Amino acid sequence: MELICPAGTPASLEAAVEAGADAVYCGFRDETNARNFPGLNFSRDELRRGIAFAHRHGVKVLVAINTFARAGAFQLWQSAIDDAVAAGADALILADLATLAYAARRHPGQRLHVSVQAAAANPDAIRFYTERFGVQRVVLPRVLGVMEIASIVRETACETEVFVFGGLCVMEEGRCSLSSYATGKSPNMHGVCSPAGDVAYAEQDGRIVSKLGGFTINAFERGEPAGYPTLCKGRFVTPRSTGYIFEEPVSLDAGVLLPALRDAGVTAFKIEGRQRGRAYIAGVVRSFREILAALDQGRSAPMTGLVAMSEGQANTVGAYRKAWR
Repeated sequence: MELICPAGTPASLEAAVEAGADAVYCGFRDETNARNFPGLNFSRDELRRGIAFAHRHGVKVLVAINTFARAGAFQLWQSAIDDAVAAGADALILADLATLAYAARRHPGQRLHVSVQAAAANPDAIRFYTERFGVQRVVLPRVLGVMEIASIVRETACETEVFVFGGLCVMEEGRCSLSSYATGKSPNMHGVCSPAGDVAYAEQDGRIVSKLGGFTINAFERGEPAGYPTLCKGRFVTPRSTGYIFEEPVSLDAGVLLPALRDAGVTAFKIEGRQRGRAYIAGVVRSFREILAALDQGRSAPMTGLVAMSEGQANTVGAYRKAWR
């Protein structure tokens, strides 16, 4: 089983490698990747140097080109694919059918992975990707339980990769569309969810109010942690109650489920957090490296102890147990 770790910057890539990652995933500094935030990501030269550094340490680099191409601008995505291959990427993580078709045709020897952005969540969808484009791995969306994942593994020949720690984003398209409506920038097409330039905080009636694109997303009492305003993790007023009706502002931590996911046949465990710093990367990677070492040695998996690095200072196993709602 591989441990796949995020890298939003060259420094984070080095931190992930040094902490024990088997592979690192990253993206270019443009809208071809789904974490297109200011101050993050890689230039072409930085990617080449980062891949060379990782390869010297026996670590793979996976390049995420996982947004959906804009009509009339497909050249940008083509160039990203060509440049990632030229830089020595061990795999490309793609979501758009057009980018998959281009990569398979132009670079037939290149390893291809299906991004979680594609939401391939059943055997028929996964078989389509493997048979049509020669895809070798699929990153499963965060809506599946362990038994559902085991069933998918039994029914397909494709490798599977699942998220085990970090931001809990299930990417229901309706929510991403709401974010696009509020800011004019699409998470799926521009790679920007709740862009910082559209975020504002203000004090109102003794509470901290967070806004996105002028819309109030949440209001926090004095002393209550004020989370980042994403629509899917906003607090809403309904006729029945006031609360988090889509997702609560907490992080995924499936460390305790690694034995079950291993037994389900999962190929790789993925950590989320390309927007996080080096301390987060190093701490989370080392913690999960210890869990995997314990499993390899037949010992009980230790607890991660990573609550301090989690959103809202709280964790959940999310849909793996279908018990967070």
